[in-house]
Amino acid sequence: MTLLHLILVAVVQGVTEFLPISSSGHLILLPAATGMTDQGLVIDVAVHVGTLAAVVLYFWPDVRDALGGLPRLATGRADTPGARLALLLLIATLPVMAGGLALRLAGLDAALRSVAVIGWTTLGFGLLLWVADRFASSAREAEGWSVRHAIILGLWQAVALIPGTSRSGICITGARFLGYTRHGAAKLAMLMSIPTIFASGGLLAIEVAAEADAALARDGAIAAAFAFVAALAALALMMRLLRSVSFTPYVLYRIALGAGLLIWAYT
Repeated sequence: MTLLHLILVAVVQGVTEFLPISSSGHLILLPAATGMTDQGLVIDVAVHVGTLAAVVLYFWPDVRDALGGLPRLATGRADTPGARLALLLLIATLPVMAGGLALRLAGLDAALRSVAVIGWTTLGFGLLLWVADRFASSAREAEGWSVRHAIILGLWQAVALIPGTSRSGICITGARFLGYTRHGAAKLAMLMSIPTIFASGGLLAIEVAAEADAALARDGAIAAAFAFVAALAALALMMRLLRSVSFTPYVLYRIALGAGLLIWAYT
């Protein structure tokens, strides 16, 4: 792959992974829009590693607490903030893992990767985000996360297995419907992304372990580095803006993109 292609894939993944506009949808559309060849699973794994590193770094105090709570959770106790956070993240991750496995075994994961599907999900779930952000209350912060809400948000997250939905977008939508503030909803969505990206990236890594060679490893390292920088910048900017700006700009982008994709798909 050329350096330009690697940078383009990495930046698209990094910028869109944590914004509520669907990274998978953009990566699926990238080859069709640019005429470039598909980047392949090795590069997909690499950019996932880059974005995972970015969100772990940004939320390191929370990640450190959750990791520190794992030994206590392993003994069946969730009586510390770290162990409780680890438990809630585990609960919220199970539905998307089960759903992803079911889609893979049924052979439906590839069938959903179409321009028409991405267009409808981009548009429809963008409007749903607007409804949640416009009419839901803002009475809860992320620190008030409960087991019940972890289950509910885990089910919301599983919907993101449909390309174009946006994992972060649908989690934010669900959290806003539950009454979390914009910043709190985004924080929960980002924390939920860590075990999800880790699990999906790990499965991809197992699939491509035999394919990697020196050239692919070099390309992967470059892609991971650029994805890390792009993701960290996008994440920091969004979390800062959410103190004073709504999700409406992302909704408008999704409406325009979704409408354009539907016109492309049906004409």
